[in-house]
Amino acid sequence: MSAPGIPFPSLATVALPEVPAAGSGDWPARIVESARAAAGRLPVPTPRDEDWRFTDVAQLAKQSYLVEAVPSDLPSAEVLRPLLLDEADGARLVFIDGRFAPALSDTGALAAGVRLVALSDVLSWGLGGSTADGDAGTAAEVRAHLARHVGFEADFFSALNTARLGDGAVLVADRDVQVAGAVHLLFLSTGRPAPLAIQPRVLVVAGAGSELTVVEEYAALGESMVFTNAVAECVVGPNASLHHVRLQRENRASFHVGRCAVSIARDGRYRSVSVNIGARLSRLDLNVTLNGQGAQAHLDGLALLDARQHSDSHTLLDHATPDGSSRQLHKCVCDGGSHAVFNGRILVRPDAQRTDSAQQSRGLLLSPKAQVNAKPQLEIFADDVKAAHGATVGQLDGDELFYLASRGLPAAQARKLLTYAFAAEVIERIPVRSLVARLAAQVMARSGL
Repeated sequence: MSAPGIPFPSLATVALPEVPAAGSGDWPARIVESARAAAGRLPVPTPRDEDWRFTDVAQLAKQSYLVEAVPSDLPSAEVLRPLLLDEADGARLVFIDGRFAPALSDTGALAAGVRLVALSDVLSWGLGGSTADGDAGTAAEVRAHLARHVGFEADFFSALNTARLGDGAVLVADRDVQVAGAVHLLFLSTGRPAPLAIQPRVLVVAGAGSELTVVEEYAALGESMVFTNAVAECVVGPNASLHHVRLQRENRASFHVGRCAVSIARDGRYRSVSVNIGARLSRLDLNVTLNGQGAQAHLDGLALLDARQHSDSHTLLDHATPDGSSRQLHKCVCDGGSHAVFNGRILVRPDAQRTDSAQQSRGLLLSPKAQVNAKPQLEIFADDVKAAHGATVGQLDGDELFYLASRGLPAAQARKLLTYAFAAEVIERIPVRSLVARLAAQVMARSGL
């Protein structure tokens, strides 16, 4: 018999998760308690809030959820194999319904100076250090950065995740370590029993001069309803390079809310590609702060929607220091009665002189019932700045369709080809070739395209 469901707003205030405290007992239990208080104080967002005016989570908030999955059999190797990445062989953590699955994970090929561990393991050390030097170093990084970059005090969903702090992935690259291939963080939901709420957590720390690529992927193995509330924090050290790929392809019965906060130090480089093709309703907030002089950020996003899917993407590029640069491209492909939202905010603070920033949003409508809302924002408080933005929404080019038809290509194939060409500009920027091939096939095979 499963436990009764818990109302959505109360998810943070049920029995406190078993989070071991540090030696003094003040951390991380103190953070969990603070997050619980914030989640209890903060209202659930509604369309009356400016940042949520196109996205109504009432359907999500009306539901009651289970907060602990019933242990089930792990997926077979045959089920898991199509989800794996060739470039991440031996550098993979797998989570089933929010819990670490060591039997499905493999870290045997990690380079020296790279630590990839489950958050639950780190918390079990008490964060007071371990007899192993690597464990102590990882614990120190977690204590320095976990819940320090996402402002859960003012954000309901971040507070909700932090209040249920329990499991997730921790990836730390030491100074000057260059990681070949990719690291794959795979979060799978079975939805058994449904409806289930899971709260994954990710922390990535790229040490000074290091280079690494991480793929953060969310997928469903069944059709049951799941509410995924994910939080990621990325720290890019001085002159470090982090390429972050985020793929959300959960089932159409599910809800997905994601929050990612990124801090970039002096001369650091952060490149992000976010692809959203799943869930009934999804929301991603990506906040990037250029904290060091000469920091660089490149954000690319793609939402591929049909039927009644709803996707909302909010980004913030916060230029806090001089000589920073940022580029952003976000694309939406909407078919059926789907609805995509993009809100891109660029903030240039008074000290951020010689900032160079550009943003482009493009929406493609494949149906008269589809809808895209785009809102670019520039807030500039410095004098010496180069900044630009643009937003377009339209349909497939009639001349291009006619040209392909005149060459004998059936109309359906022409639509697929032009749609893929539109989406490929983002997909091709993913530095993981096996994932590019998989996404290309999904775009071409998507029903209605």
